[in-house]
Amino acid sequence: MLILGIETATQQVSVAIGGHEGVLGMFEVSRGRRHAETLVPAIEFVCRQADIEIAEFGAIAVDIGPGLFTGMRVGLAAGKAIAQALRVPMIGISSLDLLAFPLRHADRTIAAVIDARKGEVFYAFYRPVPGGVQRVTEPCVGPVDDLVADLIARGQNVVCVGDGALRYRDEIEGDLHCDFAEQFVSFPSAAPLVQLAHARALREDWVNPWEIQPMYLRAPDAQINWTTRESAS
Repeated sequence: MLILGIETATQQVSVAIGGHEGVLGMFEVSRGRRHAETLVPAIEFVCRQADIEIAEFGAIAVDIGPGLFTGMRVGLAAGKAIAQALRVPMIGISSLDLLAFPLRHADRTIAAVIDARKGEVFYAFYRPVPGGVQRVTEPCVGPVDDLVADLIARGQNVVCVGDGALRYRDEIEGDLHCDFAEQFVSFPSAAPLVQLAHARALREDWVNPWEIQPMYLRAPDAQINWTTRESAS
């Protein structure tokens, strides 16, 4: 089964095609944040380079977040539209899972950390297991101090990955010692998305397009601003 993976939950736009042969093609760009303008041409480009027609996809995989509200909506809307047009199922995977998966060969706890803006981060902890990673905490959002407190409380050797970890590296290192993954794996990618989705597709662990639900963890900025304005008045 061929799977189209769409990842737009952060400032990066990532598209990949994969199946039982692994990842067959991928496109990524992390500058400009023009998700809506970039995504469709990216899908067309990857399909053309891999010599694959849209109609050949048996499932659509999407990053369901947490992440930036606008970017998430672009990816989810595009994925749903394609899945409904092709009448194929969808597979949703968390952006934090996508960050942790490339570090599955690590010998320590993994902290996946995404910059949530406004001084906050989305994060979750994972442990390597045979063939992948296992999430050991629920995804959450909070100030960087909350992440640091959780790291201290765990008292374990940890490797941090994600743009949130890199942005707040000084604050994290100021209270404890931990390692940081390289810059090139700091954003969720559509490559691990199609890898994880293919494993789930083999188990028929998928949903209908209208059943896909985003993982926001907090209200959109516009809603937060409106609530703040009402409180002030």
